Amino acid sequence: MIELGMHTDNWRCLGGSLEKAVEAAKKLKLTTIEFGVIDGQNFIQGLGYDPAVSLDTNPIRLRRYLEKNGLRPSQIDAAYPITGPLGSTFAVRYVQRAIQFAHAIGCPRVVTTDGQFKPKEYTDEEVLSFAKENYRQILEWAEDYEIIINIEPHGPYTTNPEIMERMLNFFDTPWLRMNFDTGNTFIAGQDPPTFLKRFLPKLSHMHVKDVAPELEADRGESTGIGTSYVSIGKGINADNIKECIKIIKKSDWDGVLSIECLGTDELLWASVDWLRDQIANA
Repeated sequence: MIELGMHTDNWRCLGGSLEKAVEAAKKLKLTTIEFGVIDGQNFIQGLGYDPAVSLDTNPIRLRRYLEKNGLRPSQIDAAYPITGPLGSTFAVRYVQRAIQFAHAIGCPRVVTTDGQFKPKEYTDEEVLSFAKENYRQILEWAEDYEIIINIEPHGPYTTNPEIMERMLNFFDTPWLRMNFDTGNTFIAGQDPPTFLKRFLPKLSHMHVKDVAPELEADRGESTGIGTSYVSIGKGINADNIKECIKIIKKSDWDGVLSIECLGTDELLWASVDWLRDQIANA
């Protein structure tokens, strides 16, 4: 069954809180929600202007709060760049803490990715060697806590299908899979349906982003966009999203389509209506 959910990051640019995102998800009758995490404290989040969740939060209380609002967490976003030496220094422990938190709230997945840019002064092979060791340490925790670790196409390595293939096959384990992103693959110059088909057996979760027409000039020059500034179905990526939904529906894939668009009522309601129509008629 295909479920609709959304990422609370839709409210980050609007200075919104987790509570605002949950309220919207409840009104839209969504079943799941996804959120980013902060390792420690952040004054913006503490003041209620950031929809991420501190890993110092009581996870049991958060789980009850989501259940009370009819929501399940589909994925925790712990996408500090896994590549390069800073991935070893910061990302590994960050993701390990996110795994513990996910286990405590009953969330089945944690998502990771590479950085926006390639680390300077390192070859691609050196970077991939760092990444493999980082995932080795992360997967030890993931297997023990039974949490799926997803890799999202978002940077110069993960939006390259040949390198993504290598990364997803670093280890022979069911706990390393993919969070597909329609917007990032498109802006990176890839064909989203082709990318999705190639990795369909590894698909665990999916971000749905359309792309505003004014970003067309960036295609092939960038590797990711934070969110969609048009409603899903009204951008230049709409036909690709339609085809991706047909692909997963034909394959009888069970999972969550997590909406990533600016969290205004106008964009969210239009996105949800359009996606529900596509899922029903694919």
